[in-house]
Amino acid sequence: MTGWKDTLERIALALGISMLLGMILMPHDFRPAVGNAAGMVLEPLTYVLPIHIVLFVMAVATGLYASLIQKYTIDWELMRSFSERMKAFQKEYREAQLAENKQKLKKLDEQRAAMMGDQGKMMKQQFKPMAYISILTLPMFFWAYEFIPTHPDLTITFPFWGEKLLTEPALFGVFYYWIVWYMICSLPVSQVIRKALDIGGA
Repeated sequence: MTGWKDTLERIALALGISMLLGMILMPHDFRPAVGNAAGMVLEPLTYVLPIHIVLFVMAVATGLYASLIQKYTIDWELMRSFSERMKAFQKEYREAQLAENKQKLKKLDEQRAAMMGDQGKMMKQQFKPMAYISILTLPMFFWAYEFIPTHPDLTITFPFWGEKLLTEPALFGVFYYWIVWYMICSLPVSQVIRKALDIGGA
């Protein structure tokens, strides 16, 4: 059973890394191909639901999926323990600096080198779920990037801002209004899910 689990984990990790590399190395070819494949599932939703609801569904799906992946792939006790040790170390280091205690600073510098190794382990712990999460999240975003510009008349009404075209640049001319709407939906939904699943002490 463990062998099957390890094999599935390696396949999922390879697929996730392939998604990330494809997005970086071949954005113009890779994104449309993956987006069109995801459209086979997502595009039928646009026939029965307004686009802002479809984006909300995407936010819920990615929030739930990402939270479940993080819950079962990250050692949260280890993360909390490392965070507490790092805070205590930084406090002790500042006190030694203020006291100009060179002997203690030398000892703490040696300790810092060991902690950097632990920090690398923490980063590795966070990379694996990021690769897994990309398997579902990136295809959804690729579909939206391909679908929404081909429907330039799609709009959404925001409080205070009024009605806006989803393809219109919003914040700093970088984020489009459809991305802003997705973020507005995603942040509270993710927080509720993380709280319900008791992830990371959220």
